[in-house]
Amino acid sequence: MTTSVEKVLSANDTGETGGHQAGLLVPKEAGILSFFPHLAPATKNPRCPIDVVDDAGEEWTFNYIYYNNRLWGGTRNEYRLTGMTEFFRRHLLKAGDAVVFSQTERQAYRIAHRRKERSRNDPESGRKILHLSGNWVVIETDLFV
Repeated sequence: MTTSVEKVLSANDTGETGGHQAGLLVPKEAGILSFFPHLAPATKNPRCPIDVVDDAGEEWTFNYIYYNNRLWGGTRNEYRLTGMTEFFRRHLLKAGDAVVFSQTERQAYRIAHRRKERSRNDPESGRKILHLSGNWVVIETDLFV
């Protein structure tokens, strides 16, 4: 069984609002955080690159960051995936579209996208979907490899 995480993109995620905050906000939900590499909270703003391959076989590197400077007198305490703007532009992704991260059996990350017109809740697909906050979901299925 493969576990994937899916994020329905907001206009802020795709840059449609012109906002300065880059990257997908990753909720502090156990099902989402356990999908990504562990970032040590004892380190100030720890980060790691995540290499992913899209459906066309193109390789991308995103950054997974825990902005935890609140622990050192700052204001931020959030996880983000950054460096995704070019991916969004290349695939013409807009608010309402979704990105889906999955892992292969070798623990390599893959990324796919879905257009807004496609339903995420297709009962015939065999997907088990756990809806979480912030437009993220955990998907357990045998369909992603």
